[in-house]
Amino acid sequence: MINKVEVIKLGLTGYKEAWDCQEDLFNKLVEAKKADSSQNCYLILCEHPHVYTLGKSGNEDNLLINSTQLKDKEIQFFRTNRGGDITYHGPGQLVGYPIFDLTRLNVGLKEYIYLIEEIIILTLKEFNINSQRKDGATGVWIYSENGGIEKKVCAIGVKSSRYVTMHGFALNINTNLEYFNFINPCGFTNNMVTSMAAELGNKIDINTVTHKILEHLQKVFNVELLIT
Repeated sequence: MINKVEVIKLGLTGYKEAWDCQEDLFNKLVEAKKADSSQNCYLILCEHPHVYTLGKSGNEDNLLINSTQLKDKEIQFFRTNRGGDITYHGPGQLVGYPIFDLTRLNVGLKEYIYLIEEIIILTLKEFNINSQRKDGATGVWIYSENGGIEKKVCAIGVKSSRYVTMHGFALNINTNLEYFNFINPCGFTNNMVTSMAAELGNKIDINTVTHKILEHLQKVFNVELLIT
């Protein structure tokens, strides 16, 4: 039987509201797994107002501005229970939160992250953007033509319990990259961040990108999508 994934599109949603939604669906899936009962997986898609989030093992020193400056710039800050260090979410960035039962999908956590990266790489290729993985780091990266400069276009940070996942990926589409100047993205001090719009020189339709991501997710994980 093919696994089903309910796709929930929240639009522009506050980080805490989306986190609460994740937690509810995560707990629902974990309880169903404990009871050995059938339950669909979930994928939340949204954008966030300006916010920095710090992973559970992240270093707060990678936030380069203080609480007063955060308030002045109307940027929220959250410590989270995902992996990874600090990252930025904001308008023009597509955030995906898969709440997946990896046991049912027959993948381990390392392979799961690899497959999320693969979905992003395949999606970017649809827009004639060549991207790849980086040794020793999660996410998706774009390299300059001479291979010298690397720029991160998609961050990935996950949590897994009982092989059920939450948190996920953040793809920069039309993101205002200036907000990355106030952090060391993902803990790196010498890496640049980019967006699809910056690479292509024009604004990208986020709905078109979303459609392509869903197409590739369906094929890569071999699931049926139920879009609400």
